[in-house]
Amino acid sequence: MSAEMLILVLLVITALGFDFTNGFHDTGNAMATSIATGALKPKTAVSIAAVLNLVGAFLSVEVAATITKDVLKIQQTSGEDKGDLIAGLNAETAMIIIFAGLIGGILWNLFTWLFGLPSSSSHALFGGLIGSGMAAIGTSGVNWDGITSKILIPALMAPIIACAVAAAGTWMIYALTKKVAENKKAQGFRAGQIASASLVSLAHGTGDAQKTMGVIAMALIASGHLDASSVEHGLPFWIVFSCAAAIAIGTYLGGWRIIRTLGKGLVEIESPQGMAAEASSAAIILTSSAAGMALSTTQVATGSILGSGVGKKGATVRWSVAGRMAVAWIVTLPSAGLVGALSYYVADIIGGAAGAVVIFLILVALAGYMYWRAQQQKVDANNVNDEWDETTGSIIPPETAAAKAETEKV
Repeated sequence: MSAEMLILVLLVITALGFDFTNGFHDTGNAMATSIATGALKPKTAVSIAAVLNLVGAFLSVEVAATITKDVLKIQQTSGEDKGDLIAGLNAETAMIIIFAGLIGGILWNLFTWLFGLPSSSSHALFGGLIGSGMAAIGTSGVNWDGITSKILIPALMAPIIACAVAAAGTWMIYALTKKVAENKKAQGFRAGQIASASLVSLAHGTGDAQKTMGVIAMALIASGHLDASSVEHGLPFWIVFSCAAAIAIGTYLGGWRIIRTLGKGLVEIESPQGMAAEASSAAIILTSSAAGMALSTTQVATGSILGSGVGKKGATVRWSVAGRMAVAWIVTLPSAGLVGALSYYVADIIGGAAGAVVIFLILVALAGYMYWRAQQQKVDANNVNDEWDETTGSIIPPETAAAKAETEKV
């Protein structure tokens, strides 16, 4: 196997690894509120989400096309040389840039998952690619116009719009059903939550799986294995299927730490609020995907959940948790970018396929360490709905919660 082909193989494996982390990192976007309200059992919820993520990945390639041309400037974008690498850049270096960017995205995903922070997988990927691109080429290696119009502006607007839409929807639901008995209201809206959460899962697959498809397509174009002009008309089936399968498997395994934060940490949520939040998220994500905007489903879902708390009179909204999440959003792009840049420098210093192998092994080692750390305080389907500790944000086991309640009574 040639050095170039080895780098490409490692890159594709790493891209699918990112897609896998994207799946379990973002499961909570669709299913956290349904799990929190009891509309769906935890395992049932992640199973439905996995299937619909798989299906959603086959519905569009608009976002994938955006990724290939609107993040990095490693290829010519017009004229007879469209799709060719820019002057001074060879296929091996171009793939190392993409490879290093993926490592930045994966490590930031795992780091935020470890602490239960619903940061944006999309922005982690973009940050990693921007960092590695700047390390290799400088600021001219980044498509700043595309980043601004398709990523940064939507990132600022999406959570605000989602919050406003969900707040209005929640207020309307409670206004229209104020005379309905609470037990009937809860039962009806739990059924509605199943439909709305399923729609969010479908939307998530449509948007997020495509981001990895776009990265793989970018690498194949750089290495001469794919024609750039063909991307907007469709991608090879193996790319679509492998990305769909990777995100579905990640979703099924469930990012329980983040599901817990979204379902229990932000708002004490009821079924009507959950349905309003999910419907808001689905509408915004599907609209952005159709427009080719690489929107963060995490930011949309979080904005919607906060809106469901704002829209219900007397609801408990934990703004301190929202504040920690906002900080994570702000630092995602630069943090992932720093890791992407460092990964590129390490690979470049060692050189060639050996450099790619070294940064791949570093990725595996760090990922294994963070997984081990997570097992020290495990969150899974059995304890994801346990009481939220206001002080630490950690799990309070049922027996401890019961003892705490007794103490407070005394």
